[in-house]
Amino acid sequence: MENKGYVQVYTGNGKGKTTAAIGLTMRALGAGKKVYFLQFMKAKVYSEHKILPDISPNLTLETVGKPFFVMKEGSMPEEELIKWKDKAVIFPPGNPPQEYLDLIQKGIEKARAALTSGEYDLVVLDEINVALHFDLVCWETVKKLLDERKSSVEVVLTGRGAPQQLIDKADLVTEMREIKHYYTQGVNARTGMEN
Repeated sequence: MENKGYVQVYTGNGKGKTTAAIGLTMRALGAGKKVYFLQFMKAKVYSEHKILPDISPNLTLETVGKPFFVMKEGSMPEEELIKWKDKAVIFPPGNPPQEYLDLIQKGIEKARAALTSGEYDLVVLDEINVALHFDLVCWETVKKLLDERKSSVEVVLTGRGAPQQLIDKADLVTEMREIKHYYTQGVNARTGMEN
């Protein structure tokens, strides 16, 4: 079974999903594998973007996002939405911004190429679960990606809100559960830790 690729999902409300995917990426690179790391809904503003592109010629890192975030009305409690009001575009259910739909579609095309080309051993689709949760991509599209991938390609899908259909299809699911976090004490995202 050495050449079989599995579907891994990292989800949940706790911290560490992208971090775990980056850790797996490092392990794969250390084993001489080729990795495609595609970040949905993120711009190149995180600390990992300063180092990952230069880690290895076997790593391709791309982002499909903007410097602002999007979220669906009703997707979180009002007090939480207040914290996001200056950092996010909040859209009515069923009516996401077209520019974000277009970006996500470009990401889906990039993901399909990486998953079917035979060029990569590991493909990470970072935050795609969030794109699913906010209806920026439908489950049928993601399922088709997984079904079309070369059987030897390992794929990791990260982000909170993974739908039950994805959990059922996956071979490995890890849920990051927040037990305690210092942001409840007013600590904002720190460079090198959360950003």
